[in-house]
Amino acid sequence: MEARIDTIKQQLQSQGYKLTPQREATVRVLLENEEDHLSAEDVFMLVKDKAPEIGLATVYRTLELLSEMHVVEKLNFGDGVARYDLRADNSKHHHHHLICVQCGSMEEIKEDWLLPLEERLEREYGFFVADHRLDFQGVCRRCQDKNDNPK
Repeated sequence: MEARIDTIKQQLQSQGYKLTPQREATVRVLLENEEDHLSAEDVFMLVKDKAPEIGLATVYRTLELLSEMHVVEKLNFGDGVARYDLRADNSKHHHHHLICVQCGSMEEIKEDWLLPLEERLEREYGFFVADHRLDFQGVCRRCQDKNDNPK
């Protein structure tokens, strides 16, 4: 975890920002709950346990800054709640999601299957893709098994 925090600290410093104690507390919560796709309110409640003096507005500002700097990805899965997901250090692009429209479960696809498409877009259209994200909405295996009719 410390290596990831150092990397994020360097990213912030390269853009003229500091990793303040409030920002570090927010980053630590995101790292500790990396699989959970937390909302700003979720992050705030967890940060408050560690640093009670931090306010909700500070958490929101920190999440927005981290999002602008591509440290986290701001996600909306159609439920009206913005969620935050850390980007992997070694990934050019964000990972993708399988979102169940029945139970709300989410599964991540860590592989980047769109690189051949990006190369084709650049080759055929002269369009350089700086980033992409792909979310598939459907019915997960558990809900299909429960319902016996996924479609």
